[in-house]
Amino acid sequence: MGLLRLLALAVLATQPGVAGGAETVGNSSVGIIEFSVGKFRYLELNRPFPEEAILRHISSNVTFLIFQIHSQHQNTTISFSNTLLPSTSGTGTDKGLVFILRPEQSMCSWYLETLDAEPVQNVAIPLSYSERDPIPGACNLEFDLDIDPNIYLAYDFFETTIKFAPANLGYERGTDPPPCDIRTGQDSRWRLQYDVYQYFLPENDLTEEGLLKHLQRMAEVPQVTANAIKVVTLTANDKTSVSFSSLRGQGVIYNVIVWDPFLNTSAAYVPVHTYACSFEAAESDCSSLGRVSTKVFFTLFAVLGLFICFFGHRFWKTELFFIGFIFMGFFFYIMITRLTPIEYDVRLILTAIAGSIGGIFLVAAWWRFGILMLCMLCVGLVLGFFISSVTFFTPLGNLTVFRNDDVFWVTFSCIAILIPVIFMGCLRILNILTCGFIGSYSVVLAVDSYLYTSLSYITLNVLKRALNTHFRGAFTNVPFQTNDFIILAVWGMLAVSGITLQMRREGGRPLFPPHPYKLWKRERERRVTNILDPSYHIPPLRERLYGQLTQIRELFQKEQPAGERTPLLL
Repeated sequence: MGLLRLLALAVLATQPGVAGGAETVGNSSVGIIEFSVGKFRYLELNRPFPEEAILRHISSNVTFLIFQIHSQHQNTTISFSNTLLPSTSGTGTDKGLVFILRPEQSMCSWYLETLDAEPVQNVAIPLSYSERDPIPGACNLEFDLDIDPNIYLAYDFFETTIKFAPANLGYERGTDPPPCDIRTGQDSRWRLQYDVYQYFLPENDLTEEGLLKHLQRMAEVPQVTANAIKVVTLTANDKTSVSFSSLRGQGVIYNVIVWDPFLNTSAAYVPVHTYACSFEAAESDCSSLGRVSTKVFFTLFAVLGLFICFFGHRFWKTELFFIGFIFMGFFFYIMITRLTPIEYDVRLILTAIAGSIGGIFLVAAWWRFGILMLCMLCVGLVLGFFISSVTFFTPLGNLTVFRNDDVFWVTFSCIAILIPVIFMGCLRILNILTCGFIGSYSVVLAVDSYLYTSLSYITLNVLKRALNTHFRGAFTNVPFQTNDFIILAVWGMLAVSGITLQMRREGGRPLFPPHPYKLWKRERERRVTNILDPSYHIPPLRERLYGQLTQIRELFQKEQPAGERTPLLL
């Protein structure tokens, strides 16, 4: 077998190279795939048939190679040899290996296979680097590979975390690598810097073709810097771990560029992608953005919010119910999530019940006590909460100072309290603004349960931070694409229309309705003292109920026949 393999390699060495930017599958011989440096190749792997990949005609000025292979959600294994060992192979959707070349070496090979029952579509590329370029993952002490250029990703509902191994300085072929931790000066790997990049796929695009195409923009250093967003720069003294807010159903690609400021050279790690969801999940997979309970809850909430947007000030009690629902529902959901392991659907039902109780309580408090300032404080705090959430939704929220919970919540609360204080002298304007902005935003939340939009994270990021203490260290970047611009335009149109309509309609009317309890009490006293009022002669409640029961009873009695019943007289 060894002789046959050498013969096959010799035959391959006599064939001409392959040209092109992104190559299609083409087996040079059975079970062997040929690659070219810097050229992407699409290939399909099947479980019973591992493939051997070969790269030949490697230039003498190349010191090391990084081979990477990507798939959407099915795992692929890449290995230095046929025997799979943890220290010489890697398995996942985005994996790569570093090849340190020996002197005079111009050809190398590796092995590809999958354990999935279904065929796996992949895209792969080998990249070459010189002796001046830093080597990604060469100072690895945490993961299995000796030199690990991979980025390890983990996600949950709250955050997505990436980790990677530190890099080392480059060196010539046939020489010993520089030590990783003996020296910490400018002549060691401690001078290296790491730029973390984030790239968003088109919204609502879960296709395999789309992902593999966009991954090609995140493999090489020039493409990464040109297409992606640099989130943070880490030094060698920082922890090689970065957290981001999880965007369920939104494709995101991450990569790290290690840069040597002394030589002005750089190298890219193997990019990694996530949708923050599972394609294999039986329920709530990536194709279904929201559960049925979520859609029902936010659809009903949006119907009420749309009514409040245009008629909230006129129907004052309905608006108070809406505000009380938001107040009680938000805090109750946080409490029940942090203290109990109840499943999501039950939590949502209990939140709806608690929110309704809060709304009824606020309406009852207004009806009985009529304290306008208390009600307007609740209204102003809801608007202040929203404006504070918008403030931290901007890049301001990613500042290092706000990663401290005390600083964040104090600043957040001050902004929220400042809004009702500013509008204390013009309460009707405050109320109409709250109706317009909060009522119209409920439509955005309803749209998000059917179609992804980044605008929902205005409030969702605050909720995540209140529920999870680790979320404070996450970057909250979101994409802003065509769908978001359309929904933002609709949201703005609804808010402006609702505010303008209510301002014009309520111009000549009293600022707020009178105290309901006083009106009811005055009306009751008037009825008691005014004998000319027809309502004065209304029988007591007990007699009215008895009369109603008598009428109902008569409906079931047999009707008496009509006619003369006296006997005829002689």
